[in-house]
Amino acid sequence: MAFADEVAPVAVLEYQPQWPVDFDRLAGELYNALGGEARTIDHIGSTSVPGLAAKDCVDIQVRVAEIKEARQTGLLAAIGFRCRPEPWNRAEVSGGQECSKLVFAPPVGARRCNVHLRRERDPNCRYALLFRDYLRADEAARQQWGKFKRRLAHSVPDLLDYGQIKAPATEILMIAAERWAVETGWQLPPGRLAPRTSPAR
Repeated sequence: MAFADEVAPVAVLEYQPQWPVDFDRLAGELYNALGGEARTIDHIGSTSVPGLAAKDCVDIQVRVAEIKEARQTGLLAAIGFRCRPEPWNRAEVSGGQECSKLVFAPPVGARRCNVHLRRERDPNCRYALLFRDYLRADEAARQQWGKFKRRLAHSVPDLLDYGQIKAPATEILMIAAERWAVETGWQLPPGRLAPRTSPAR
């Protein structure tokens, strides 16, 4: 659920080349803050798929060895990131397994984003990367998914309602993604560690 400063009608935009640039900057900030807690930082979600319409909110996945709520929340709070408190931002079911996670909102007034901390060996981590890679690879699926989201945002501008309707549609999309993964031999990508950035002077 959005914090008060994030509340706004849902707007789905055409793909913006600035999104991966924004991800790179945010990834550097997160890596500096989390240090050894961050195994890999991935650009995920619709803004990570060139050519896909998306909300102007960058989704980032930080792969960690373990969820350590107090430590990781403290490290991110030190740079202004706010842990989302709702139960669905603390756990999710993926591959029939309940997986723990933490989701963070940006500092007040900062670039909109969601930062998802997930254990690197859990199926919800794989799910996010398969969603991204499938839509990057399949142009027809990418175009249809973008059209669906634009129609949904036009009809259902409330963020919570939008998300509740989109969730079951995403599960249908992922059936095709799993089939694609088998057909192509897709494996969990190794990802990369974001380079450390120099502190602002």
